Amino acid sequence: MRNLDFTSWQGLLSTLIGLAVITLIGVGIRLLAMQTVQQRRERANRQINERLRTLIAAYKTLGGSFTGNLAVDPTHLRQLRERGEAEAAMAAGERARRTRDAVEAALSDIILLGTERQVELAAHAANELVAGRPVHIDELVVSLRDFIREVLDLDPIPSSVGIPKQGPARVAAQRGKGEGNKGGASGGGKAGGGMAAGAGPGLGGGLPADDETGHHH
Repeated sequence: MRNLDFTSWQGLLSTLIGLAVITLIGVGIRLLAMQTVQQRRERANRQINERLRTLIAAYKTLGGSFTGNLAVDPTHLRQLRERGEAEAAMAAGERARRTRDAVEAALSDIILLGTERQVELAAHAANELVAGRPVHIDELVVSLRDFIREVLDLDPIPSSVGIPKQGPARVAAQRGKGEGNKGGASGGGKAGGGMAAGAGPGLGGGLPADDETGHHH
């Protein structure tokens, strides 16, 4: 304050300009600090959202079924064929492979983004699959469910609610385009009529029935 000069207009003007410059510098530093903090928060929020989205997808894959065989089958289609189980290989081999591949991808995501306990459970399940042993992952599913609800600030599920054990979502086996076209051509040949008559049976022969796509009752 001792350097402030109010004795003349020139001194007063220079003093006001000095105060304005100091104020602007202070405001600029504050805005820069606030922007830096905001960018860090946005980056952290994006990371949390991405982690949560990935874990939710993993939960749906690992816990999408309540009935049927809830264990992950590590058997490969080649092994089924070596055992001579041709019919089982054709009916369930492709469907089991798709389910196993989806489970392995979900386990990989959990090992990357899960909590310490979830990583332990996922690593154990992966080792069991590598060893060729069927794996039950209901404990990992429960851990994911509790963690996701906690992050979303949802109330814990009461212990009185009896939730059955959950297993991997069943993935429907899809037939290739070549097989579908082959079926359509054979259907059209059997019709033996005009173009319209051949198209109807051909389409019907190329599409699999619901039960053949892997839906379990």
